[in-house]
Formats: sequence, structure tokens, C-alpha cells
Amino acid sequence: MVWRVVQWATGSVGRAAIECVRRHPELELVGCWVHSRDKHGRDVGELIGTDPLGVVATSSAEEILALPADAVVYAPLLPNPKEVAALLRSGKNVVTPVGWFYPAAGEADSLRQACAEGGTTLHGTGIDPGGVTEIFPLMMTAMSSAVTFVRGEEFSDIRTYDSPDVVRQIMLFGATPAEAAAGPMLSLLDNGFRQSVRMILDTLGIAADRAEIRGIHDCAVATAPIDSPIGVIEPGRVAAQRFHWEATVGADTVVRIGVNWLMGEENLDPAWTFGPQGPRFEMQVEGDPGNHVVIHGWHPATVGAGLTRNAGIVATAAHLVNSIPYVCAAPPGIRTAVDLPLIAGRAHPRLLGPPVQ
Repeated sequence: MVWRVVQWATGSVGRAAIECVRRHPELELVGCWVHSRDKHGRDVGELIGTDPLGVVATSSAEEILALPADAVVYAPLLPNPKEVAALLRSGKNVVTPVGWFYPAAGEADSLRQACAEGGTTLHGTGIDPGGVTEIFPLMMTAMSSAVTFVRGEEFSDIRTYDSPDVVRQIMLFGATPAEAAAGPMLSLLDNGFRQSVRMILDTLGIAADRAEIRGIHDCAVATAPIDSPIGVIEPGRVAAQRFHWEATVGADTVVRIGVNWLMGEENLDPAWTFGPQGPRFEMQVEGDPGNHVVIHGWHPATVGAGLTRNAGIVATAAHLVNSIPYVCAAPPGIRTAVDLPLIAGRAHPRLLGPPVQ
């Protein structure tokens, strides 16, 4: 069976998702919504830098809602629950990296109702949240008994993230420490990462009323001018940030997840570095036995390579796209990673031809 897919938004994740859909043997791209009017009416292949795909982008939500399709990869910069509800009511399943990874009862009732009305499913997933910060560490706990601690963290050079307006205006790199502390980033990240923490707590069997969850933000400033894709970071301005969420039970920290974003490793105060392992994703489980996993490959080798094609963005998109067949087959409702079966990718198209005689 081939599932018909719509891409909603063509930022970095959206463009990568289109590539992943094209290579997935069970999926077909049938539509694409774009925010910008100058992208309206253009072939999607032109937008992602490939040969024409025969799918024309539209800035009309009404056109997308009317389009016969099975699933939407919903990847705008910020979520709009009304848009998602409309897509669900129109009979389209939705996978997204911008929310609803593990919503609590009462957090998304309007979307649950939209799923019921449309007979559809909503699934939030990605890389963090949606992967390193909960799904993969929980898989690792299957190899341990009596788990006492779970950790999932990202360590990235933010210079490789090709979204300068977001880095400067929303993440507030280059701002003063006071401006960054008062900025929107912690609150924007908070809901998704708290859902990751709660998924771990619930799956491990730790009652919510026993655990306290807190968000933590720290920053380092430049000690000398730092060249970056968003311009020069002047001395005294924010050049590295850490956002973490911890769950404690009494005096014990039982979950720690978060991100460490640095504008390189030079001229920082405090003198943060990536350490000998370099940029990476890292997961840890303490139990009997414990385990510790470091993932390389989801970070570009150089800043320039990241600005061309960031492997972490592609991994996020692949997780979304690979989830589609499982989400389409799931019962209606909001389905999280602990509700669905194991999500797997598919082989390269060149390996899927007829058998060699």
C-alpha cells in the first residue's frame, strides 16, 4: 500500500522530509503547503533543488484540506493547534516535530476531539524531543533492572544550524545574558521537553506526584569577537547556552535531558567545550547493569557542511517520515512513541528492485 503524503512548510526539516518521502517505498508526495507567497505555484522540486517532482506548492490551506491524502508532515517553525485540528478533521493523519510528543490528559483535548471526528491520528516525534531525550533511552532501559537514572543530551555547534533569524532573534545568541535569560527560548522548549521527562517517568513507573520537574538555563559569553553565520558575537554577549530539564524524587535526580549549544569552543566564559568526544548525542541509563551510548553521525563534519545539509535535521525528518505508515495504521487519537510499534526505516530504493536471477 502507498500512503499519500503532504508536506506542510518547507524549512530545513520540511525540505529534508520531502527527500525522505521520495525515497520511501510506501509513500508518495501529493501536496505541499508553503508559507511564502513567492513559493506558491512552483514545483516542489524547484523549492528543494531537484528535478521537477510534478507536485505544485500552494499557500492555500483550503487547497490542502480538500486534497485527498493520508498524512501530513507538519513542520512549521511554531505549532498552530487550529491548523493541526483542521488537518485531522479533514481525514489526514499528522506527524510533527513541533509538539504533542506525550501530552497529558487535558493538554490537547481539542486535538483528541479532532482525531475522533476525522478518524485520524496525531503523533509527535523527531530527535529531541522525540528521540534522544526519551524514546532511545527508554529502549536502553530494557537492558537494565532497577533503573535509578536516565539521561539524554544533545551537544551541538549552533553555527551549523542554518536558520540565522531563529538563532539571533529567538534563541538570542549575541544578546546580553539578561536578555537571553528573559527571552522566549526556555518557555518555547519547556512543554516538549517536559513531555519527554514525563514519558520516561510514566514508563519507568514513577508516579507523577512523587517527582518534581524543573527547567534550567545557563549561558556563556564571548571573551573575544567570535565570527559566526549570524555575524560577529561581541565580547560579553551570549555565545553558548544550555537548556536542561531535571526530574527529582526526594534528593535523587532520576531524569536529566537537554541541549548544549555552543558557537564553537573558543573564547567562552565559562570555558565550555564539547570535550574529547566532540559534538554528539549522548544517552545514559543507571541500573543493573548501566549503559552509556554516544551517537556520532548526526552532526556535520564542518560548519560549512552543516549549512549545506545538516545531518541532525535530516535525522529529524527521517524519523517523522518513517513514522507515517505506523501512524496511518494506528487507531484514531494522539499516539505517542510508547503507543506505536517499533518505528523502522526502509532500504535504499536501489535495494528494493526485483531479485537478481
